[in-house]
Amino acid sequence: MQDSPQNFQYPHKPVHGTAFIDPGKFAGWPANNGVWIWDGKEILVGLTVGPYEVKTGHNLGEPYTSLLSRSLDGGETWESIDPENYIGDGGELVALDYPMDIHHPDFALRVTGKGYHGNDLPEGGFYYSLDRGVSWKGPYALKGLESIPALDSLELSPRTDYIINSDGSLQVFISARKPGVFGSDRLFCARSVDGGLSFELQAWVVPLDDPFRAVMSSTVRCSDLKLVSSVRRREIDTKRCWVDAYLSEDNGSTWKFLSKVGDTGPENGNPPALLKLKDGRLVCAYGQRERQQIIARISDNEGATWGSEIIVREGFWADVHGDADLGYPRMVQRRDGKILVMYYWATEEMNEQQIAITVWDPNRMKK
Repeated sequence: MQDSPQNFQYPHKPVHGTAFIDPGKFAGWPANNGVWIWDGKEILVGLTVGPYEVKTGHNLGEPYTSLLSRSLDGGETWESIDPENYIGDGGELVALDYPMDIHHPDFALRVTGKGYHGNDLPEGGFYYSLDRGVSWKGPYALKGLESIPALDSLELSPRTDYIINSDGSLQVFISARKPGVFGSDRLFCARSVDGGLSFELQAWVVPLDDPFRAVMSSTVRCSDLKLVSSVRRREIDTKRCWVDAYLSEDNGSTWKFLSKVGDTGPENGNPPALLKLKDGRLVCAYGQRERQQIIARISDNEGATWGSEIIVREGFWADVHGDADLGYPRMVQRRDGKILVMYYWATEEMNEQQIAITVWDPNRMKK
């Protein structure tokens, strides 16, 4: 396995590197696996890794596993780690018996469910760490949700999207779907006020009667009461795909459509990564599979409207099937104010999918 130190000069244009690369292996899906940052410098990103096998769809063979890649220097160098008792290592789902210390400075939460690589818990669950991902506890049940009538006949398909609040509460954004029915996912906000011992369904972000798939959210807090969530959408019959933003002005108790962020290409589209910058602006990044690009857009008004497209990266290498298997970004802002985007990508020099990164300056990047 090859780690990939980079020597960045950080000019005012995008600078590309890799967070994980291993010849002969397929690595993908930061959005499925989560990202965490501490002190504006230490970054941890999750990924799925398996043998590289060229075939229709994902070039991922079996067995595959869930790993983490860590940088201690803002993305210049990375090291892959495989903690024990992490997602995909098995373990019986149990009830949490003592509240999580969600305000611990080294806290990280990893949510799991049904329907994507490394996860097989239709009732949902979570792991947590108090040492920045070195060790993990779990899986623990999302207690309380099993008694919600609206969820009784559904399976949970969440990715990792959560907000820790100053009042001690925790909000987790979870999708639910009809068992085994692709595209039937709809998104809701769950809340815990007791450190994860129990959860309640606070509100549907995208209600069950909405006609389009709503899954893989990325959510930020704009103020004491205002939340904005970006959501992956798809019209199943036409395969039209895009990203929407939703707004809550009462701390998650009710939600409404806010704006369309951008198109993500036909077939299956791409999930968004949403980030609130230090200056209050919002940035949303996503893969555009039709054009084989990573795109970002900036909002100066908390997601009501979005600026022109910023091409974060282009020049993807497609395999013999022509599949644009790319994207699924996650995004953080470093201490120096620059943005670091993590996504999966392939190049002509390295045909196998890798976890790529791009560092760019939201103030000085050419549009």
